[in-house]
Amino acid sequence: MASSGSGYDLSSSTFSPDGRIFQIEYAAKAVENAGTALGLRCRDGVVLAVEKPLQNKMLVAKTTGRRIHTVDEHAGVAMTGFVSDGRQIVNRAREEASSYNETYGTKIPPTTLAARLSAYVHYFTLHGALRPFGASTLVAAYDPATKKHSLHMVEPSGVSYEYFGAAAGRGRQPARTEMEKLAINPKTAGGAGSTTTEGTDSLITVADGVKQLAKIIHSLHDEAKDKPFELEMSWLSEGTGWKHAGVPRDVIKEAVEWAKKEIEEAEEESDEDDDEMEE
Repeated sequence: MASSGSGYDLSSSTFSPDGRIFQIEYAAKAVENAGTALGLRCRDGVVLAVEKPLQNKMLVAKTTGRRIHTVDEHAGVAMTGFVSDGRQIVNRAREEASSYNETYGTKIPPTTLAARLSAYVHYFTLHGALRPFGASTLVAAYDPATKKHSLHMVEPSGVSYEYFGAAAGRGRQPARTEMEKLAINPKTAGGAGSTTTEGTDSLITVADGVKQLAKIIHSLHDEAKDKPFELEMSWLSEGTGWKHAGVPRDVIKEAVEWAKKEIEEAEEESDEDDDEMEE
């Protein structure tokens, strides 16, 4: 990456000779250094999970620096990166949802919400007087008109995509690898030769999704190197009446206990296999 002396990374409105915008890359780097944020689109809803590092032992974690927010009755946003930047995106999402409802008399569709947030984030990459947002957001929403739920991710560059499973933050790459093993894509979940209906029926539920996301985040956490964290989770599902809500703490506790047990068993099996190979 070019040094600051080159002059091509002083403004987000300046391209480098090889077609790069360094300020956007720096913003993406800020996200990569933050806690992991995950999202899963399941058969009966969407689950969001964020690793919230506890910066101070005196911190009141339950009410401070929340990473998951409700932006409308049917939509929620999880963020990672600079929390203050993420809050601005959350506020914009709430404004867009409210404006759409007032104008058209109906809830904002998930694709429209993601597109408008993308346009807002992208605007901050076009002007030298502004800087890109150092945050990525996962948008979980339900469309009452089409009766479909979806998961989108908006990146610091202003691009957004719809996902079956999305990850951002420090552990995004190994998290994606683990999510690819889950039954979340109807085209592959049912196996070769299966119909779309069969594939959909074999997808995991939000209850399973909560456990799997807890397992992924805890498996990526290194207690020796990483700071202690609180696991924030929310869901949007048939069970909640398609309203975005936080996952009950007792459910999260059970999921964490299950995840830790699964991780320990996997480590024990790995140790046994290593011992057999040495013999």
